[in-house]
Amino acid sequence: MHIHGAGLGLRREFSRQLLAKVAAGDIAALPDFLEIAPENWIGFGGGYAEQLLELSQYFPVACHGLSLSIGGPQPLDINFLQRLAGFFKRYNISTYSEHLSYTHDGQGYLYDLMPMPMSEEAVHYVAKRIAKVQDVLGMRIAIENVSTYLRNGDGMSEIDFIKAVLSEADCDLLLDVNNVYVNHVNHGMDPHQFISQLPTERVRYMHVAGHYPEAVDLLIDTHGNDVCAEVWQLLKYAYSVHGIKPTLLERDFNIPPLEVLLGEWQYLKMVQNETSTA
Repeated sequence: MHIHGAGLGLRREFSRQLLAKVAAGDIAALPDFLEIAPENWIGFGGGYAEQLLELSQYFPVACHGLSLSIGGPQPLDINFLQRLAGFFKRYNISTYSEHLSYTHDGQGYLYDLMPMPMSEEAVHYVAKRIAKVQDVLGMRIAIENVSTYLRNGDGMSEIDFIKAVLSEADCDLLLDVNNVYVNHVNHGMDPHQFISQLPTERVRYMHVAGHYPEAVDLLIDTHGNDVCAEVWQLLKYAYSVHGIKPTLLERDFNIPPLEVLLGEWQYLKMVQNETSTA
């Protein structure tokens, strides 16, 4: 099934609650799609696997990867990609995204999203790797623009780097609106100009999330707070430029009860509805 509308990240502890709401016929008050990190589910069997299989009958499920290290120096893990392909087939998953960054330094996983150098050489390198991933999986993937805290001075702007990768790899974009806002504060870039220059035909879906204000000129992308007013406004702008794309409410830390998350999800749904009728 293809994702649409407004989605929510699935946590294992929410699975039974969502299924209970489905059984009660409360579909209108539930997300249009769910997103999971496949690394957090692919090794699980038993009850969790059964719950995910049942949820996938009711909700389109997108996968958002954490460990592929698409921009890293290590060879791609083909065995992992083959396992992903089987996982996608079992749960009828047609949307897979990864970060335009790396998470492995050759010694082990860094448990963070490290920024790639932005250069022509890096464009060719990562585009070739994305093409290989798409070939092994037999599907187009989306890459996500990431938040950064230092600029490496390699000569290409972030927007030019992303556009070049999208074109050469012939892949799609997961537009993380919060990351655009974080980079705007951290580096002084114009978020509206950045969004307006992205190719609409490549934007597969979007993310919104919260961040932590470390200082007036430094935001940390934590996914641990409510979405701020400025990010909501930037999302509305992104819709005005690229149309209303499927959008996920991301929350990975300080996770409130499901009912609270659904309240914020309802606000996302309202933003989409208001924008569509404006």
